[in-house]
Amino acid sequence: MQVRRSQGAWDDAIARSAVPANGGAPPAHRRLAAVLVADMVGYTRLMQVDEELTYRRLTALRTGLIEPLVAAHSGWIAKNTGDGFIVVFDTGLDAVRCAIELQRTTVARARAEPADRRISFRVGINIAEIIVEPSDVFGDGVNVSSRLQTYAEPGGIIIADVVADQLADEAGIRLIDLGELPLRNRARPVRAFSLRMDDGALDGLAAAAGETESRASIVVMPFREQAAGPASSYFAEGIVDDIIHGLSGLRELFVISRGSTLGLDDRDADARAIGRELGVRYVLRGRIDRTRDRIQIRTELDDAATGTVISADRYDGAMSEIFDLHGRIAMRVVKTIAPHVRERELLRAMRKHPQNMTAYDLLLQALDPLFRMEREPFTRARALLQQAVAHDPSYGPAYSYAAYWHLLRVGQGWSPDVAADSTEAARAAAAAIERDGNDALALAIQGHVHSYLHKDYETAMELQNRAVEAGPSCAMAWTLSSATCGYLGLGAVAVARAERGLELSPRGPHVVYHEHILSQAHYVAGNHDAAVEWGRRAAKHNEGLTSNLRCLAAALVAVGRIDEAREIGRRIVALAPELRLQDFAARTPLRGDVRDRFIQRLRTAGIPD
Repeated sequence: MQVRRSQGAWDDAIARSAVPANGGAPPAHRRLAAVLVADMVGYTRLMQVDEELTYRRLTALRTGLIEPLVAAHSGWIAKNTGDGFIVVFDTGLDAVRCAIELQRTTVARARAEPADRRISFRVGINIAEIIVEPSDVFGDGVNVSSRLQTYAEPGGIIIADVVADQLADEAGIRLIDLGELPLRNRARPVRAFSLRMDDGALDGLAAAAGETESRASIVVMPFREQAAGPASSYFAEGIVDDIIHGLSGLRELFVISRGSTLGLDDRDADARAIGRELGVRYVLRGRIDRTRDRIQIRTELDDAATGTVISADRYDGAMSEIFDLHGRIAMRVVKTIAPHVRERELLRAMRKHPQNMTAYDLLLQALDPLFRMEREPFTRARALLQQAVAHDPSYGPAYSYAAYWHLLRVGQGWSPDVAADSTEAARAAAAAIERDGNDALALAIQGHVHSYLHKDYETAMELQNRAVEAGPSCAMAWTLSSATCGYLGLGAVAVARAERGLELSPRGPHVVYHEHILSQAHYVAGNHDAAVEWGRRAAKHNEGLTSNLRCLAAALVAVGRIDEAREIGRRIVALAPELRLQDFAARTPLRGDVRDRFIQRLRTAGIPD
């Protein structure tokens, strides 16, 4: 892309890069400069939806906005990366001013567009000595800018501390200190700041992206299975989970989790009552009849506002066709309530299915003991997951939950070999993504492996941002990304993401994890009373989750309720007698002063060194 170069120093730089008289390559040279790296959010998704339209929109944006802005702030577009660009400036102040105008304009435009068509950027800025060529730039300083942008929210700007030093007198700018951020393939972390404007101009996109009122909302009620006993109820639950998973990949739909329907009996309640209880517009109900070889699924989609039946359908097929039936049901629902959604969007979001029923059944049967947090059932869950993988090595979800099993074992303090569990968790998570790169849950879990076990927060944020994009109604994607934000000390962001996760899954046995991470987020944010409240709620749902009890104990000490904290401490020791603070301090992903105070408060609560 050709743009007007700035005068002065850059004219001298370009002159020095002129082609030599003997026709050789122009010499590269070094200079101190500010480097801005911008990356487009959701580029791959937008190109898959409509490649031609996305290309035209991005080209128009470059020529109509980006090039003029860069020129106006004395910058030089050194490289276009397809889904982003690299710009070089004489000063950090020029780079920041250009970034603010870029984000201010794109955020304003994005607010007026449907969520699935918004174009936005993440921006990172650094100042360093770089290697300059006529059409590219190189060096560690460029890499730092590229790594920093991965921590930015859509429409956000992250700057290195050397850039922040040049903004002391710049009116209207607020800097949020993110502390020392670890960057991939770099031994030393970089202190960074998130840039905010006093007028809130850069805060609007994240809020707009989080709005759910304008989207159609749906709950999939538990399907009833005729002549089925409790031992086989997992079959109907699995069908509902697959439908929810497929629907949750659509940005037009706000999907309530299956756990939120537990305790609601829809046999006597009409759709209006269910809609009022859960705050949704549409209710999908179903019934399953199956024999050894055949299956019939009846569904009814109701308007929760009026109680009228929108559609009633029947699906018949052989048991071997069950996964195709799942997809057809989800497709019919989308066609009914979101007619403008393309079929390939749903198909791309749908989870890949195993090639045989045995692996599927084994996974479904593993979920209850996996999340019960009792040692014997927990061990049994691992055996079931191993069997699922053995039966069908191509089935990605089995690997995802296997990775999560190792995470939970470390978090509970039950691991006899943390290094081995960490290695296995990473291996299983990578295998899940290899088999299905669009599975939101798999992406979220793999991100958590990186942040919780390996303290690679940058990779974790990349994966968890992808998870939220792939499944915006996937509660675990929001909750696990909250955990990573908490480890980074981003308390306010962590609270907002945990609240979204809990909003998407406000009921059921798994709510304890969403409540626990919300408690942790409040703790990191310094809201210790709120941390106690949510920790208590989580403990009522599951008294065996030691990670929640640790956070609760620390929060109780923080608010001066020492006796209650020591009571919780005794419960922790009883559940995990092998837990020692020295080992915990070495492996906890919490950092800096937050980690040190957390350890000291656990010591006060009675956890042994």
